[in-house]
Amino acid sequence: MSIQSEVEKRNHRKLGQELELFVSMEEAPGMPFYLPKGMLLRNELEDFWKREHRKAGYQEIRTPIMMKQELWEKSGHWNHYHENMYFSEVDDQKYAIKPMSCPGAVLIYKNKRRSYRELPLRYGELGLVHRHELSGSLSGLLRVRSFTQDDAHLFVREDQIRSELHKVLDLIDLFYSKFGFDYKVELSTRPEDFMGSVALWDKAEGDLEGVLKERGVNYHVNKGDGAFYGPKIDFHILDVIGRSWQCGTVQLDFQMPKKFECEYINEDNEAVRPIMIHRAIYGSIERFMAIIIEHFGGDFPLWLAPHQVKILPISDAHFQYAQGVKSQLEREGFRVEVDDRVEKVGLKIREAEMQKVPYMMVIGDKEIKGEVISLRKRKGGNVSILRIKEVILKLQEEVNGLNSKAN
Repeated sequence: MSIQSEVEKRNHRKLGQELELFVSMEEAPGMPFYLPKGMLLRNELEDFWKREHRKAGYQEIRTPIMMKQELWEKSGHWNHYHENMYFSEVDDQKYAIKPMSCPGAVLIYKNKRRSYRELPLRYGELGLVHRHELSGSLSGLLRVRSFTQDDAHLFVREDQIRSELHKVLDLIDLFYSKFGFDYKVELSTRPEDFMGSVALWDKAEGDLEGVLKERGVNYHVNKGDGAFYGPKIDFHILDVIGRSWQCGTVQLDFQMPKKFECEYINEDNEAVRPIMIHRAIYGSIERFMAIIIEHFGGDFPLWLAPHQVKILPISDAHFQYAQGVKSQLEREGFRVEVDDRVEKVGLKIREAEMQKVPYMMVIGDKEIKGEVISLRKRKGGNVSILRIKEVILKLQEEVNGLNSKAN
């Protein structure tokens, strides 16, 4: 099969409609509507993000979607992003809808006096942001106006920079491995419209490059493509057909803590400026969803599939038993659907396969009599006759095995 035909087959807009994940509507251009199955997929991505960040010592925060214009002027975003921002006016004061979450994290840091003992302080936020993109550039979930960034902002001491960067890169590697992605790395350096001193930029670039060298990572230097407040490492994941997608980013920032006069009290009772690390792994939930829909072709691994099991009773007489099986599976945390339509079981199987449900359970007289399940795996179509406890164990083993390779 040619690359072009693979691209067309995997198109996330086409699969999003066929698998009932999301829709785009003219009532809200660039602002996707998530259908129930799409929300199941999205929630699994967010739940995984939250679990792993808690394990890694992050504290989850949430900041307002709209803040006063003067905040964005102070942060520097006004000069660099205002043409792509949305605005409002409340009580005769000008507000801007946030295009990113970092100023809000800074305000939370400044909310109280900080000690060196608190650092590193790691804040994570699934922050809803808005940016005005030209209508002609909008594309499904890949290019939208309303999206959720998986932001994190770390406030660290100077002696913690490299150790924290290593931990961030470990977390990024864990995430991409989970989905079966290989990736390439770019180091982006000082742009023409940079903030701050050349000396601080040189130090920041040296820290990022030093960590990459310490890890033995192959990387490409992308000169002049850093953020206006600091250099960055960008991560380009490679999907199953070899396409490259820029997702994760790690940015070292000496500027914003200075502009907002962030401080902590050191061991000698002196006020010292922290360093800020900006970091995202998915990049945005929406874009990452588009990428994994295309990477897996909608055929998600069991842990990620919106519906993991579809139960297919042969007739109404088998419906009550099917509901009992559904309840047992749901108590174990599985996402299950019963197809209770009055249709032939062959049609139900074909439609479940088209919906790319990983497992089907056919239930008829012999299953009820034997208190067993006819478990059919979509890939290969093989059927196993198992007791419900055996089915649960099998599914749990597959979920815990985290087999996320795409086909």
